[in-house]
Amino acid sequence: MTTPPHTASEGAELLPVATAARTRAALRTLVRPDRGLALTGIGVLVAATVVGLLVQPLLGRIVDIVADGRPAGDLTLPVVLLIAVAAVQGFTTTLGLTRVARLGETVLARLREQFVERALNLPADRLERAGSGDLTARVTGDVARVTEAVRSALPEMARSVLAIGLTLGALALLDVRFLLAALLAVPVQLLTARWYVRRAVTLYADQRVANGAQQQQLLETIGGAVTVRGHRLEERHTERGADRSRKAVDLTMRSVNLVLGFYGRLHIAEYIGLAAVLIAGFWLVRDGAVSIGTATAAALYFHSLFGPVNAALVLLDDAQSAAAGLARLVGVTDLAEQPEPKPGEPGPAGKPEPGKPEAAGKPDAGKATRGKAMPGKAVPASVPRQRVASPEAAVSVHAVSHAYGPGRPVLHEVSLTLAPGEHVALVGASGAGKSTLARIVAGVQQPTAGTVTGPTAGTVTAPAGPGGPSVVLVTQEVHVFTGTLADDLRLARPDATDDDLRAALATVDALDWAAALPDGLATVVGEGGHRLDAARAQQLALARLVLADPALAVLDEATAEAGSAGARALERSAGAALTGRTALVVAHRLTQAVAADRVVVLEAGRVVESGPHEMLRDADGPYAALWRAWSGSRAAPHP
Repeated sequence: MTTPPHTASEGAELLPVATAARTRAALRTLVRPDRGLALTGIGVLVAATVVGLLVQPLLGRIVDIVADGRPAGDLTLPVVLLIAVAAVQGFTTTLGLTRVARLGETVLARLREQFVERALNLPADRLERAGSGDLTARVTGDVARVTEAVRSALPEMARSVLAIGLTLGALALLDVRFLLAALLAVPVQLLTARWYVRRAVTLYADQRVANGAQQQQLLETIGGAVTVRGHRLEERHTERGADRSRKAVDLTMRSVNLVLGFYGRLHIAEYIGLAAVLIAGFWLVRDGAVSIGTATAAALYFHSLFGPVNAALVLLDDAQSAAAGLARLVGVTDLAEQPEPKPGEPGPAGKPEPGKPEAAGKPDAGKATRGKAMPGKAVPASVPRQRVASPEAAVSVHAVSHAYGPGRPVLHEVSLTLAPGEHVALVGASGAGKSTLARIVAGVQQPTAGTVTGPTAGTVTAPAGPGGPSVVLVTQEVHVFTGTLADDLRLARPDATDDDLRAALATVDALDWAAALPDGLATVVGEGGHRLDAARAQQLALARLVLADPALAVLDEATAEAGSAGARALERSAGAALTGRTALVVAHRLTQAVAADRVVVLEAGRVVESGPHEMLRDADGPYAALWRAWSGSRAAPHP
């Protein structure tokens, strides 16, 4: 389970954080596939620690030989044994730490893959409520903290815990009174650990939240810099950024003071324990219970505990920070596993397995399930939607409603049917619900109510290619991935040949400029490479659509970023990419509506008109008003 989501300032609802019990369960699940590696690594470390414990008795033996005035030749055997112990301990420690480190890296890679996979499945509206800064902080800061803990803290913690336990056992073997003396330090150490953990858990969790809020403010200010300057909001945004930075710095300084107090208490425990062992040794040697060498070995044993005890307790700092980060990562993966509940209602009791549709007899059969969507990229829904066979319709939307939280309805019982091969344009004012409906039809967002159904493979005029997606969404927010142009295109179809790539580019009128790049298809594009302007980036997204070859294409203002000069050319590219397939187009320009088979007009989340462009243009309705305003006509409306 997860805790309720944090709420940042100004109403942002941050992503949830998993409880401690859920985090531990997730960690066990991550480690379970590599139990053999874990047991082997710990076993080798145990052997290395046991061998290392022979050093103190051997040194004590040397002290006894010298104290008794024995010949120098008697020192040969203990010295040779010390060298052998060092060699064996070094080899076994290296082997054990290597296996533990391999375990940590394997678990870390599994965690990263799981987090990225499930983060991509988060519904768009949930991410919008949280803000990109929260997810960015988790992807960067929290993953870094967990990575650091796995690579450094995990092996050292395993080694330290084993050394502590076995060294205390060795003290008992020398004389149980040495162990009792050493244990006088334990109450101070336990109180120190308790004092630290009780403060560190909430402090580090608050620090992660503050860092997320700081990043969110920074992203908003930089991303909207033009608007900020245009409205003279620089001072206000600077104050907000400074306020969030002050909160982050304050929490950081509190953590520094906490660590300093932690170290100070540990030093007190060391002095108490060492003094007790030395006093016990003095009494036992005076009474003839033990030799000077044995008392020396006991003191050396306790002194050797300084390192592992301090390391184990100090690593609580890394452990608590990593635990807070891991809880935030698990909170995201758990959120992605469960469908969004309806406002005011609990979430569904179960969900179909990934890749498997719900049973046809269930009440929710046919409901669109969430899938992956990346802005501007032709991306299939990662979980196939339940498709009900229908010879009459390629897509059928029945009584779909959606709300972004209680009291924020966007769609109201929208019903819409797309025939096989039909191109339907969605038009309406900003905020009418066009993009929301497009995402629901594409399967990347789950509706609050209603169903989305479609035909089975083979009943549409342009079935998806082998293994290809049945639905592809292309939005106006284009992202060009860093890499070669060929690699960027193959995101849609990894097995595509260079000829396939050129054919897709030619379809959307992009082959000429692509061939003119310095290295053609091998040209590095994206961040740090050849920069593509908005129109070319959109053509790249449309070429990916062609390569994916879906049965249904959904374009959400996919030509909006092109300037007026390139708008017509980009619309021709979009038209070519949609040829032979069913399409739903959120029209940014009404020229797209003219080219569509049918126009659907949305107002305030409801369908108010539907029909061919000519019919709606000549009618005295909402579309006619939009057409007159867009075309600049002042002719009186027809009666």
